[in-house]
Amino acid sequence: MGFDVGVVPFNPDGWGPPDTPAVPLLPPRLSGGSHPANIPFAPFSRSEKLGRIADWTRNANANAPHPSNSRDAVFDFALDDASALTAADDSSFRLVDARPPPRPKFGPRWRFNQRPQLPQRRDEEVEAKRREAEKDRARRDRMYHLHRSNNPNHQGGNRGSGPGYKSSVDIQPEWTMLDQIPFSTFTKLSFSVPDPPEDLLVCGSLEFYDRVYDRVNPKNEKRLERFKARNAVRVTTTDDPVIRRLAAADKATVFATDAILSALMCAPRSVYSWDIVIQRVGNKLFLDKRDRSQIDLLPVNETAQEPLPDSKDDMNSPQSLSEEATEINQKFAQQVLVRDGNKVTFDEPNPFVNSTDGAAPVSDEQGSVAYRYRRWKLDGDTYIVARCEVHAVSDVKGQRSFMTLNALNEFDPKFTGVDWRQKLETQRGAVLATELKNNANKLARWTAQALLSGADIMKLGYVSRVHPRDRHNHTILSVIGYKPRDFAAQINLNTANMWGIVKSIVDLSMKLGEGKYVLVKDPAKPQVRIYEVPPDAFENDYVEEPLPEEEQVQVRQADKEGESALVADGEAVDGAATDVADVVEAGNDAVVV
Repeated sequence: MGFDVGVVPFNPDGWGPPDTPAVPLLPPRLSGGSHPANIPFAPFSRSEKLGRIADWTRNANANAPHPSNSRDAVFDFALDDASALTAADDSSFRLVDARPPPRPKFGPRWRFNQRPQLPQRRDEEVEAKRREAEKDRARRDRMYHLHRSNNPNHQGGNRGSGPGYKSSVDIQPEWTMLDQIPFSTFTKLSFSVPDPPEDLLVCGSLEFYDRVYDRVNPKNEKRLERFKARNAVRVTTTDDPVIRRLAAADKATVFATDAILSALMCAPRSVYSWDIVIQRVGNKLFLDKRDRSQIDLLPVNETAQEPLPDSKDDMNSPQSLSEEATEINQKFAQQVLVRDGNKVTFDEPNPFVNSTDGAAPVSDEQGSVAYRYRRWKLDGDTYIVARCEVHAVSDVKGQRSFMTLNALNEFDPKFTGVDWRQKLETQRGAVLATELKNNANKLARWTAQALLSGADIMKLGYVSRVHPRDRHNHTILSVIGYKPRDFAAQINLNTANMWGIVKSIVDLSMKLGEGKYVLVKDPAKPQVRIYEVPPDAFENDYVEEPLPEEEQVQVRQADKEGESALVADGEAVDGAATDVADVVEAGNDAVVV
């Protein structure tokens, strides 16, 4: 059995088989009987790599794209007709991967990396849009308040029922308005007084502060106790027997209390209405307050953006919260003391305990309080004397320090958005910042009173309800101490501006004639008004008939050039006494709280 190699044709023109061989290249049994013509020997499957090996007749220098690879050109058949056809088919071929994509590895890092990045806006654009939003909000607020002030009978919400939306005193038909002063004028005033002031007299006694309360926290809270016998003293200026004695001795020209002066000093921060009675007797000026005045109550959320409920029956109405906050403040100031009978006494006893010199006795049990009668020089021969309160004393390493004690109260975390029980330990600064935003006037008045009294430390207590719906039971969550001057700088309270406001009111009042006047904070606008009132106003037998709301805003126009003296429209007050003590005793009633 042999192997038939077949006929090998000879190509005289070159390498490879001839174009027209004389005999068939394939045997008849392989080609099916005959070999078709003009069909080159090339693979028909893309997976086949078998083909012609080399063509030595090719012009290597002409066909090679790169001369350095000319020796390999004999193996390149891309320029041939058949190879070009195959290359064109290959160029249109694209591999499609039908496999499913890999599953993502879920996790915070993968989510952060795979999150589409938003285009970053420039800081200028963000700041510009924020300013525009604030302007729009301020414009809407102005239009809202303007609409409400122009429509006193507006039925949307009945906001006139709250203490912040009506006048603190009913304006009477016989009252004459003398002037109105916008708060924008107060913010530009500045006056410096000599520091420290002169202490004329110190009365009362002080108990020591219990430093155990410095370690109170939300996890170790203290229940707020009740002290029925230790009521706070709220005696006005002209009912103070010590001030009567100092006025008779001609120790000063102007007399007031720290509560009244702080209300004047912090007037630009106030929103709710308040009033101060001004009495001009001879060359003396007395700054008084009425019985059950708003100055005696502590406002709650006065400067907050969200208003409180207006219903008087609601436990979270402004009036109810003010009464609750005042009661909490009184209880807190007496609880954080060491009640062991050890007290620090001063020149005279408390003038308001078992009083027998004409002033009504306020309390049978003496609480921890000291009254410092201090004198400041305003200008020339004008001096002002104020009764200032100090609540406690501390003795650290033999050094005594005076303290004022005040309490902030939390009634419902939903109103402020900050839960004290959760934030006081970890975010104390955020809690204080929220209170500064919602109670800016109250905190400023406490700071002003601490500065007036010369206290070394002001203690702020954080008192919260046991339950948001229980207004009678409270707990002390924390007590924090501040230095008054440092805290004043922190809340941007300028002492020069404070005394500038007081001096401007004193100068304006000293230009008035002898009589009685009332300074009222406008309930709807940032301004104060001065009214001349009858000499028997605010006494027990004085019957008030409120003036219609639309007539209360009428203003008697003053001279545009600003006369040096303001003259009332009514006649001069008849029967004014010359003796200071007689006028004070005859024209004022005792204030008992």
